[in-house]
Parts: sequence; C-alpha cells; structure tokens
Amino acid sequence: MSEQMSEQSKQAREQEITGGTVAGLDSITTDEALRAIERLTAFALRERLLEASDSDFGRNRLLEQFGFDEPYAADDALEEELPVGPQPMLDTLIDYAAQIGMIPENTDTQRDLLDAKLMGLLLARPSEVVRDFREAEAEGGITAATDRFYKWCIDSNYIRMDRVAKNVLWVHESEFGPIEITINLSKPEKTPEEIAQARLLPPPVYPKCQLCRENVGYAGRINHPARQNLRVIPLELNDEPWLFQYSPYVYYNEHCIVLHRDHVPMKLTKDTLRRLLQFTDRFPHYFLGSNADLPIVGGSILTHDHFQGGKHTFAIERAVTEAVFGSGKYPSVALKIVRWPMSVLRLSGDNQAELLEAADEIYETWKIYSDESVNVIASSEKDGERIRHNTVTPIVRRRDGAYELDLVLRNNRTDAEYPEGIFHPHREMHHIKRENIGLIEVMGLAILPGRLKDELEQISRILSGDAQLLAAAEKDNAHPLAQHLPWARELMAEHGSSMDIEAAQELLRREVGAKFTEILGHAGVYKTDASGRQAFFRFVESLGWSRSDAQ
Repeated sequence: MSEQMSEQSKQAREQEITGGTVAGLDSITTDEALRAIERLTAFALRERLLEASDSDFGRNRLLEQFGFDEPYAADDALEEELPVGPQPMLDTLIDYAAQIGMIPENTDTQRDLLDAKLMGLLLARPSEVVRDFREAEAEGGITAATDRFYKWCIDSNYIRMDRVAKNVLWVHESEFGPIEITINLSKPEKTPEEIAQARLLPPPVYPKCQLCRENVGYAGRINHPARQNLRVIPLELNDEPWLFQYSPYVYYNEHCIVLHRDHVPMKLTKDTLRRLLQFTDRFPHYFLGSNADLPIVGGSILTHDHFQGGKHTFAIERAVTEAVFGSGKYPSVALKIVRWPMSVLRLSGDNQAELLEAADEIYETWKIYSDESVNVIASSEKDGERIRHNTVTPIVRRRDGAYELDLVLRNNRTDAEYPEGIFHPHREMHHIKRENIGLIEVMGLAILPGRLKDELEQISRILSGDAQLLAAAEKDNAHPLAQHLPWARELMAEHGSSMDIEAAQELLRREVGAKFTEILGHAGVYKTDASGRQAFFRFVESLGWSRSDAQ
C-alpha cells in the first residue's frame, strides 16, 4: 500500500462529509483529523497509556473509528510540542465527527460519549492496569502506586482536568477556620431536549447505578456517562470484595471512591467503621469517610454502598479542640469535642480494636438518643412503623501514626417549619444551596451549583449600579436573580449600589462564604451557643465519658 493517501482518495473522503460545517465550529479537514489521530497516539505513548509495541494497534483502532484507510502521510505531526493533556486532539476529532454526522447532535453529552470511546481505544485492559498498580506498589509503596494510577486517570481523560480547572474556588475565613468554597462547573450540563429525552427512557437496568463495577468499559447513553476510560483496583476490606477508583470530578486532590463490588445499599454499621479503619492501614496517606445512610442527611447515591477519600486536608481536620474526655472502659482512646458548626466527636488512639469498640458504642447510643430540648428526637412513628432519624457521618484519617475517627452527629427529622429538614439548609439559604449536606461539605468544602457563577456576576453588576438589570429581575419572577432579590436588597441597603465591580465581587465571595458557614450550622444538631454546647456535653456524659482536660 502506498505510504501516502492519494489526492484522489482525499477528495473522495472530503465528498463523504455531508453534514457540512457545524454551527459554531471551524471546518476540520481530513488531514487535520488524521494529524490529530497521529498526535493522540503519540500522546498515549508518551504517557505510557500505550506500550511502543501497541502503537500501530492503537492508531489503527482510531483510523477504523473514522473510516480512514491510511494514517497521516506528512511528517509534521509532531513538529509542534504535544500538549499536557489529550483534550486538544480529542476536540479536533470530535469536531470532525460532528461535521460528518458521526454524532447525532453536537452537545456536551454526545461529545462526552465519543470522547470516552476514543480514549478507550488507546487504553490497556483493566487487568493490565491492576497489574501495573500492584507492581508500582511492590516497587515504591502505596503512595507511588496511587500517584501512578491518579496520573493514568488524568492522562486517559477519565478525570477531565480541563473542566475541573473551570471550577471557581476561594477560601472563606470563618470563625471556625478556613472554609473552602467551590462553584462546580466540572459536570457537563444537559440541554432541555436531552433532559426531556432521558425522561422518556425506561429505568436503567444495566449498569444499575453509576457506581457499579459494570461501568468499566461501558459505552454510555444519553442518561448514563460513557466509561470506556474507567479502571478500578480490587481491594479487600473486612474480608469483603471492594473496588478503588477516582472520581471523574475530583472536588479535591486525589478524590477517590471506594465501592462495594456488588450493588448493595448503604448501611452504616460497626462493619462500616471497621472498613474505614482498615482502609487507612493500606492507604495511610488518604482519609476515607462515608455519607450518612439516611435520606436528607445522606449522599446522592444511597443504593450502592461506597465511601469517599483522598489526599486533602479539610478545615474540619484543623478544627480546634473544645473539650477532651476519657473513659476507663477505653483507656487508649481520647474523645474530643471540636469547634465546628456541625456536631463532631473526635476519637483518637493507637489501638484500632479499642477505638472501633468505642466508636461503635457511641454510634449505637446516638441512634436511640433523644433530647427534645434541642429538637433531637431519635425516631418517630409513621403508619405504624418506627422511623429512625439519628445517624452519623464517619471520617477516618491517620495523624502522626495514630488513628483519628470523626463521628459527625446527624438527624433527618422534618417538621412544619422546616419541611425539607430541621438540620438541613433552611429555605432562606436555598438561593445559594438547597441540596443535602454530604460528606465533603461536612468537612468544610462547599460544592455550590454552577448557576451561581453567572448569578453572582450579575448581582455584582447590580451592586455596581446596573439599575436596568435590577428592574428586570424585579419584574420577572422567572428571572434567574429573582430568588436572590431579598439578599441583594439587604446588600444594597448596607453597601449601596455604586461599588467598584471588583469590590462587589469580593463582598459577594465573603457573603457566600458566611452563608455556607451558616448552612453548616443549620445541619449541626447541637448548636454552638451555650444551650447547644450544654446539650452536647450531656450526650457525651451519658456515654460514661468524663471531662479530662482543664475546665
């Protein structure tokens, strides 16, 4: 076969492009698409996604995907330095795919489905990735293994760092320490048409959820992400099969997920605490925590047992100690109340077995503990059935070689005043956040909706004198700023409406940080005022622990 694609065959290929130029995209020629394939293959080789002996195999799979018979003929594909990540080459190829009608619509959802498929053509089988992880661990230790695997997940475009980089992040200095605030822009938005189309689809049967192991290599669909570039590492916790992977959205450094091999619902038990502790034996450089197992105070996926961890120091870890308690029953364990807007009991010690027993006793006692003076009621009856309300959000880390286990006390009751949840973001905060306060936010990292980026920018314009924008919001209840109007009026009453735009933006960052700190206080069962602290101490003393620090 000729080393060069003939001019005739190139022209024939160009004539096959029936879709024409897609609105909003530059026209991509066949040569540009072929060059992108060559550069993407070279990228995969450079980052060890492909072995040298697999390069022709990988290139040919990409050529087949686009119906090309021959590779890029010119020798200038690598004259320009390869980028840090694969996205520029993928964007060229997906633009070309949209142009020739390979994807039905040029939406984020359809582009993502093809993105993962293209990268999957260049990646090692799951067993090979597992073997690479084991070899890296044997040669350099567990940190070397996770470093290598995390980089693999970025290079394979499973973790979309180009999108993560778009997240808005700042630190709010609160009375409890530095609270991290993020506006999440890393999850792609679906179009209204895609949302409507997804509603018409039958309930998913396979995979049963986005955590199931069957996601590895799955092509995806309009209501389920493609995961051809997902790989997982098997591990054993509590003599059970679990799997280790990274989150594609990495809300913080090396954000990992540990999931049960089978689709079993979350259930917080003594075994849960044991698994968390055992994980830090194997991964001492990572923390691991679990969402609570009840609605309102739990995570977004309660149907599949899983944990979240990673290499990040959250504000809760830096929280100062308010009081220290000791117990003759558990002499090697120290129990602390820390200064945090939510109600945290921190256990620490070198003896894992004893710490586990102490933590489990606290948890089991909390499940049935009530104190109506502070609205803590352990259970209620509905239709003749007892409904449990008390649970915990547990978090385990290693500190100076010892185990540290936080039990964050939770309650999911509702009432007429707070129908969404008594210990949940209250309605006056829903313009900022209405979703559950899960594990990550419990620890002091706000994950706020992407809509806030534009909405805060518009509020800053109002504070800088944009009366026309204010009038538009006041006239239309459907306006994106309508929900913010009471807050905006408060800010104008205090700061006026002629602020410098940068000063207005800084003010809004402080105000959002303060509101999120207040939201954490809403979720705290024991408030940080005197009556709340007295009630918190009563609970600890009911456990048989006595104050051991200076009072």
